[in-house]
Amino acid sequence: MKLAENELPLSEVFGPTWQGEGPHTGLRTGFVRLGLCNLSCEWCDTPYTWDETRYRVAEECPPTTVEEIHRQLRRMSVETVCLSGGEPLMHRGKLAQLLTPEWTWHAETNGTLAPPGWWPERVAHTTVSPKVITRDPRSKRIKPRVLKLWEALADRGQAAFKFVCSTPADLALVAEVVEEVGISDRHVWVMPEGTEPEDVLARHRELADAIEGRGWNTTTRLHTLLYGQERGR
Repeated sequence: MKLAENELPLSEVFGPTWQGEGPHTGLRTGFVRLGLCNLSCEWCDTPYTWDETRYRVAEECPPTTVEEIHRQLRRMSVETVCLSGGEPLMHRGKLAQLLTPEWTWHAETNGTLAPPGWWPERVAHTTVSPKVITRDPRSKRIKPRVLKLWEALADRGQAAFKFVCSTPADLALVAEVVEEVGISDRHVWVMPEGTEPEDVLARHRELADAIEGRGWNTTTRLHTLLYGQERGR
């Protein structure tokens, strides 16, 4: 995909809606979803942003100028905007143009890429979501040195870790990462995997006691409970 200096592969700008996951669940938010990802999670709920085997990603995420993205955001009248994907940090060289102080910026990342030096000045909160239950090799999806950088931001109140789990047994995989990286329990949020409301609720109920027993936080998928798989919500 060829991009001009002021362009990003834009899947969608949507909202106002509510943040559906993590420590800011329920916060009125606008979203900027960018295309491309360096992982290939089989349960991903936005495969159209990266999966060339099933989608025409260049058409799903056409090159869009930063100015156009800003114009769409201004029409929303929101204070907080969440940068999502895909994996937005794949475009780190261009994000400084997008993340202007006109909005309070939040972001979502899979934790495999380090934050640029300017990140803490531009992004108020980052939800870091290391993947513990996916087909990609562990060495590709879990980067302890990078996660330590994000944990330093979590200590400053600017990040948190969100782990997607399907069964209580998956929590042992989370514990391995938490121990290896040295992530504080207070920075850990566990979310049930699922793209249908019934699945999210059933898995969350199955996970809840085990999450609490480990002293971790938990988050639902509010947007899924409210809107299912409806895009732009």
